[in-house]
Amino acid sequence: MSESRPTVVVLDYGSGNTHSAVRALERAGADVTLTADPALVASADGLVVPGVGAFAAVMEQLLAVGGDRMVERRLAGGRPVLGICVGLQVLFAAGVEHGSRTVGLDQWPGVVEPLEAEIVPHMGWSGVQPPADTVLFRGVEDELFYFVHSYGVATDPADLLAEAGTTALTPPRVTWSEHGSRFVAAVENGPLSATQFHPEKSGDAGARLLRNWVGTLRP
Repeated sequence: MSESRPTVVVLDYGSGNTHSAVRALERAGADVTLTADPALVASADGLVVPGVGAFAAVMEQLLAVGGDRMVERRLAGGRPVLGICVGLQVLFAAGVEHGSRTVGLDQWPGVVEPLEAEIVPHMGWSGVQPPADTVLFRGVEDELFYFVHSYGVATDPADLLAEAGTTALTPPRVTWSEHGSRFVAAVENGPLSATQFHPEKSGDAGARLLRNWVGTLRP
């Protein structure tokens, strides 16, 4: 008898490269559903929150389907969530675009701001610097990943938590990349993980990363 595959929901809220993400996660070994049904989101072994476009627009679309509550409820129960691209950005406290500040899901401290680089957007393949105890990047620590973004987070959420005196929680493990200056490329924090790059567009390295994440799920 074959082992059951983990179930993953890709949150369908009107933003993100959803169909490519679904196909990539299926190849990574998951049974995948594209939906915003709260019951299916709650019961899945893993939830993926994609995101493409402006921070404010993605937040508006997320809130419209109750995505904030879905993410919060899963994390309160220790249920895995993976954010991709703007799906990473909205997990931070706020985003600033064109001088306007939008509140994020505030799972991590930090503000998403324009990249400090001569050429924006950052579009193409870049290396990353993961922490030694990474799970997501196991086996692909030295590989390139595909980025498309004009905004990012330049501060370490673990440092911000320490400065605020928040010591009860396990600090987030941050992977960095550079484009003009250093920015957060990924975060691993208990059940909550996220990548600024698109693993579903990152060839064999992205496929391995998704297999690593799916491998942490328990069907």
